[in-house]
Amino acid sequence: MVTVRRAGELVGKWFTLVVLAAGALALAAPGAFEGWSPAVPWLLSVIMLGMGMSMRPVDFAVIGRRPWALLLGVAAQYTVMPLLGYGVAHLLALPPQLAVGMILVGAAPGGTASNVMVYLARGDVALSVAMTSVSTLLAPFLTPLLVLALVGETLPVSGTALFTSIVQVVLVPVLAGLALRLLVPRLVERCLDVLPLVSVAGITAVVLAVVAGSASTVLSAGALVLLAVVLHNVGGLALGYAVGRLCGLPVTSRRAVSIEVGMQNSGLAAALATVHFSPAAALPAAIFSVWHNVSGSLLAGRWSRRPVAADPRTAEPAAGPLAR
Repeated sequence: MVTVRRAGELVGKWFTLVVLAAGALALAAPGAFEGWSPAVPWLLSVIMLGMGMSMRPVDFAVIGRRPWALLLGVAAQYTVMPLLGYGVAHLLALPPQLAVGMILVGAAPGGTASNVMVYLARGDVALSVAMTSVSTLLAPFLTPLLVLALVGETLPVSGTALFTSIVQVVLVPVLAGLALRLLVPRLVERCLDVLPLVSVAGITAVVLAVVAGSASTVLSAGALVLLAVVLHNVGGLALGYAVGRLCGLPVTSRRAVSIEVGMQNSGLAAALATVHFSPAAALPAAIFSVWHNVSGSLLAGRWSRRPVAADPRTAEPAAGPLAR
């Protein structure tokens, strides 16, 4: 298991380069991977099962201790990013399928990588884990509603179908993973070191499928989509911090809200786009999955060199996957 743990750390360290290489490979030989699209929801289900296995009831303790910070963070997650995605897509006049992809990314819950980034940034890890967990559990209800509100005028979309998809690929696997953690904790503990490898492999396969299926779109509009994704992500990070500051949260909590708002579950967005729209609609999510790890790492590195004094409001033990 020591070897597996080291392999997981190594892959996590070079995750961005791995995904970039996968995208380049899919672009160079799209025919080899374009048939992978049907597997995208299944790949995400495996990743979400791993997320559920990494959760514990203590991850939700912050709800009782600091409900205001959590409610504020989740509200920002589900307002700032969807509206920002909609605005950027229309500002750059993206084609309808790409605009839908931007909105799907914005309406997705927080990504699990954000917890690591908050830890590295010396932010409020407990708040970060709670935001990721709660936003994920709310996704089956809020994501379809947001997509219907913002996409309905652009392309026809079924809210019921989106709800069903999110329940199948997110809620059921997460709850199953959480149940396994409660029922067979020793077995799950043995599997935790493998989860980073599984997650990286799953996201890499999703990128291969999405890029291969939208190779022509990448070649014609790749630079424009990259610009849209960068504006979306950086805007989310900045506005998330601003919301926390305006509402009087301590600095560590501002950092957590900033990263949680700016980093999305792009794998879910890619899966929904592939199933309900097209591989081209999944392209913003594929690019986002690479870029938000780059920007998150850079921001975490900057904040890690700017420590803040401990605040009694956030003085609680770290929870979730960082407290192993």
